[in-house]
Amino acid sequence: MYFKIVNGAVEVGEKTILEEINMEIKDKDHIAIVGRNGVGKTTLLKALINPTLLSEGVGENHFQVTILGSPVIGYLKQNEGAHDDKTLKEAILELYQPILDLEQKLKKLEKKMEKKEASLEEIDRYILYQEEYQNIGGYDYQKEYLKAFSKNGFCEEDLSKKLSSFSGGELTKINFIKLLLSKPDLLILDEPTNHLDIDAILWLEEYLAHYPKTFVLVSHDRMFINHVANKIYEIEYGATILYHGNYAFYEKEKKARYELALKNYEKQQKEIARLQRIVDRFRYKPSKASMAMSKLKQIERMEKIEAPKKENQKTFRITFPHFKESGRVVLTVRDLRFGYTTSLKEVSFTLEKGRRLGIVGKNGMGKSTLLKTIMGRIPPLSGDITFGYQVTTAYFDQQFDTLDPNLTVYAEFQKSYPNANDYEIRSALARFLFYEEDINKQISVLSGGEKVSLQLCKVVYSGANFLILDEPTNHLDILCKEKLEEVLESYPGTILFVSHDRYFIQKIADSILDFTNSKVTYYDYSYEDYLEKKKETEMVTIEELQKPEKMQHERLEKKKKNHSLDEKIRKLEKELEQLQAQRYLEEVYLNPIKYQEVENKIKVLEEQLNELLAKW
Repeated sequence: MYFKIVNGAVEVGEKTILEEINMEIKDKDHIAIVGRNGVGKTTLLKALINPTLLSEGVGENHFQVTILGSPVIGYLKQNEGAHDDKTLKEAILELYQPILDLEQKLKKLEKKMEKKEASLEEIDRYILYQEEYQNIGGYDYQKEYLKAFSKNGFCEEDLSKKLSSFSGGELTKINFIKLLLSKPDLLILDEPTNHLDIDAILWLEEYLAHYPKTFVLVSHDRMFINHVANKIYEIEYGATILYHGNYAFYEKEKKARYELALKNYEKQQKEIARLQRIVDRFRYKPSKASMAMSKLKQIERMEKIEAPKKENQKTFRITFPHFKESGRVVLTVRDLRFGYTTSLKEVSFTLEKGRRLGIVGKNGMGKSTLLKTIMGRIPPLSGDITFGYQVTTAYFDQQFDTLDPNLTVYAEFQKSYPNANDYEIRSALARFLFYEEDINKQISVLSGGEKVSLQLCKVVYSGANFLILDEPTNHLDILCKEKLEEVLESYPGTILFVSHDRYFIQKIADSILDFTNSKVTYYDYSYEDYLEKKKETEMVTIEELQKPEKMQHERLEKKKKNHSLDEKIRKLEKELEQLQAQRYLEEVYLNPIKYQEVENKIKVLEEQLNELLAKW
């Protein structure tokens, strides 16, 4: 697999989104594309899927696109399978057709071998088929797809359901898993960890880290990129910049490159200034004019080093206003049963001033429902929720349900804070990058990142001493995430939050509320310590699903062993038969030494044969 773009550009309408793309994709490259929101990361992925979008860029090299062979490019297609009558298992097994075809050939030969009807040629073919079966993943494919669906929230019963019976969201997830399991030559993924829970992210991380072919992905999940990528392309100022390594290497290397470029630029500028001083001093003196002119030519001949461009560091300017301190106990939850109609979970915990409690767990466990219940948006089914003395709350809703799509950014903020004057509203919005041209945009046309910024702006302006945040990092680029982490780390109040961003949880949480299928468990320590504790006690939930596959694997291994013994026994029997025939050859039975040699060989073969028969 080989895909190369030299000096490419992508235009949308009259606007140039990317102006100098230089990118080389080789077999087994695991590439992550990084950059600020709006720089054109998704646009670049679209150009890889459809190279006709590319045109000549502004660079000096000749524009060229090279694709060797006919690589299969895989990407997520919308609404696939919405009207399909196949079951989920049938759709998945289509991906493994070469393995299934080989299984049928093996079973056909096994029946012959069990009846002792297989020829030596067929036994040899069977052994070759077994090796091929192992090489293409025959012993692992059931485990592979069962694990994929289990980790993404599906159960064994779902495999027998028709595709048309799944919801739109479930179908998207199914198509995503099918795309991954199909293993295209070039896999294209745009923000694959969005809306996945931590279990699913960990599975995806492991799967991509061992992906046998090539992928290119866009992500803002730093820990995820660090674990799966071996090459980074950063998009900055319309151009691509290559880094050979993971995200940690990229961070260090980018800083080192900038410092070296700045050092070289400053060194050259210093030399140019020195030479220019000589020129200015002596150019009008007859005795020194020639020397001055030679220095001027030296300056002109220099290959000028451009000043390195500073990284776009534009992000939130968050400062929390002064607020009244709460009492020691901020929130008490006792025997709370919560849910819309039936109870999802029962939970009890106490949150004290200054603590940061992170809620983690699979999707659909009720984490967001708990926050809505605490905020009074959903009535509790039973139990008590008690806020402490002088507690004031601010709530960040990941679904943006509190935003009115028909209002402008300015009007939405004004609706929440009607007593704020025009200067206060504009100042608050500007801190979150909403300037004059942005404040009159309708909410309905805002990007996900812009909606997050507006929500955070309202939360910060509230002056609350207790922040309740539901997935606050979704849609934010890495720089904005880092700024949010920095601000929340220094926030003097109390925080209760839901997140699937492991880096964010690691930075912010000092305690964990873990949602599982059976219960909710409170851990009064950091995320790292929680993970260690979880490893000690965690049960492997997929074990039951894998039992049939394990039994089949053991059965095939046993047959493989027996058939190998069969072949050895037949070989020994043939050799023994030939040696026994030699006893009656005249040159043997008339020669006592030769006869004894044949007898010794027969004895050794008989002993070997008896050992094999005992094992068989």
